[in-house]
Amino acid sequence: MAFMKRSILAAGAALAFAFASGCQSAPQVADPFTPSLIQGDAAALGFDQAKLGEIRKALNDDVLSGKIPGAYLLIARHGQVAFAQGFGVQGPGQIAPMTEETIFRVFSMTKPIVTVAAMTLVEDGKLSVDDPVSKYLPEYANLTVIQADGSSRPAQTPMLVRHLMSHTSGLIYGFIQPTTALGKQYAAAGEGDPTKTARDQAKIFAGLPLAAEPGTAWNYSRSTDVLGAVIEVAAGKPLDVVVEERVTGPLGMTDTHFFQSKDNAARFAQSKHTDGLYYDYTVPVAFLQGGGGLSSTPEDYLRFAEMLRNDGEYRGVRIIEKATLARMRQPETNDAMRKAGLFFPAMGPVAGSMEFGLGFSLVTDDTKQRPGNGTFSWNGIAGTEFWVDPKNDLVMVFMIQDRALLAEYQRKNRAWIYDALVKP
Repeated sequence: MAFMKRSILAAGAALAFAFASGCQSAPQVADPFTPSLIQGDAAALGFDQAKLGEIRKALNDDVLSGKIPGAYLLIARHGQVAFAQGFGVQGPGQIAPMTEETIFRVFSMTKPIVTVAAMTLVEDGKLSVDDPVSKYLPEYANLTVIQADGSSRPAQTPMLVRHLMSHTSGLIYGFIQPTTALGKQYAAAGEGDPTKTARDQAKIFAGLPLAAEPGTAWNYSRSTDVLGAVIEVAAGKPLDVVVEERVTGPLGMTDTHFFQSKDNAARFAQSKHTDGLYYDYTVPVAFLQGGGGLSSTPEDYLRFAEMLRNDGEYRGVRIIEKATLARMRQPETNDAMRKAGLFFPAMGPVAGSMEFGLGFSLVTDDTKQRPGNGTFSWNGIAGTEFWVDPKNDLVMVFMIQDRALLAEYQRKNRAWIYDALVKP
């Protein structure tokens, strides 16, 4: 079996991109006609077939019980597919099966893509991770920090670009801590208003106090949204154009966009829940959300993950240099910073087993975490996740649309996959 782009039209769009993106010399593009990854022999790749069968049964059972309408799981090793299967259907009441071409809201899995786009600007000399954010967004020159009594004081240190990439900027997500004094200020200011551009959103956040001095605490936050505004200023182009020109277009990720065409509606994954999180893919808004605005397919995201596994190159198309990716995988946090903030991805029993780099979480102690040391990854609030495990040369992509089940499937996927990997 080979994963192929869905249609000649999709392939043609990616190839046309190569000609449209530059007059002098068009960028290389990974041809969507070429298989994105070839099916390998699972046993030869080190997996126990019976254990993989247990994964199939568990996910099929979850569909049959009504726990989820459907899911997609992909496991690859040494550049070959060991396991790739859709389960169930794309949404409640649908008959369309879940496939590698189903389009999911990937939410925060946007962050690594946008951060990689930013690092291509670093390589071009248009941006530096050590630049103050105020170089690009002047309103960040006079920041304040909230105090315990609700008052604020002037910040003592500047916010740097790398603080945005590592969630150590002092910004927060107000909606995930809505009862705090600062969370209430975010809500009152119109956090995430879709009618405001990324640049307008960045101005709003600059006018609010920070939760901590930049570089002193890890807080999951609007940082990558602000990074999107920085990218727009540094590149002189809208964020969606930068992402397509520098990442998704060259990789042949023809189904990865901030907003989808109505022609793709038959391929959309839908949740069994109806709350506002599950927005309409097809309605463009002003806010190009660098921290969570993309939708994508398992096949497309595999291309991105395989590029990362291969040190920045995919099928002869180089997106970032090996040294650039190595810089992204350097820890930007420490124990004090993790404890000072909120929502770090490894606390409690697995505390001390992870760090955070530029755009990715990093496994640093695989005696506490199942993925091997050096694994870098991130997830999306609706239940999507990927990781790249260099120690075991393994890539995983998993997608559902149910935020209540994100943490559960994170645990299960780690147990399922590493229990099945019998030949490390």
